[in-house]
Amino acid sequence: MSSPMSATRPAIKPMNNLRELYQEVIFDHYRTPRNRRVLTEANRKAEGYNPLCGDKVTVYLDVQDGVIRDASFEGVGCAISTAAASLMTEALKGRKADDVEPLFHDFQHMVTEAEASPHAQLGKLEVLAGVREFPSRVKCATLAWHTVLAALRGQRDPVSTE
Repeated sequence: MSSPMSATRPAIKPMNNLRELYQEVIFDHYRTPRNRRVLTEANRKAEGYNPLCGDKVTVYLDVQDGVIRDASFEGVGCAISTAAASLMTEALKGRKADDVEPLFHDFQHMVTEAEASPHAQLGKLEVLAGVREFPSRVKCATLAWHTVLAALRGQRDPVSTE
């Protein structure tokens, strides 16, 4: 027997899992990318290319006293590539430049391995964990990361995911 209150209350449908929420965040970052702009005060810059998908990205960094004060990107790419660059630039702001490579390795582990790294603190970047189910898309998700490492190293030649 149902009470009058339960008859008028809409049923709450739980998400299939976090996948729907993660997809929503990814599409939000694709449709409205954060930090998609030329950073005029950048003192580090690099270009990256994913020939498999055609993604191209330029990453700009303003690094002061070993800290990433600001980060941005521009380019063209698929939803995964664009969302990954958007999320990455948000995650890098305020971090020490020396922390970027370990963060990249944790991110790469997350998108390629079945088990998460026990010391990974990826925060919002975890929305891209589902990429591991699509190995051909890993290069899309990691392009901006390879590019930011090239920028920090002062690499002049464009990086490629191949």
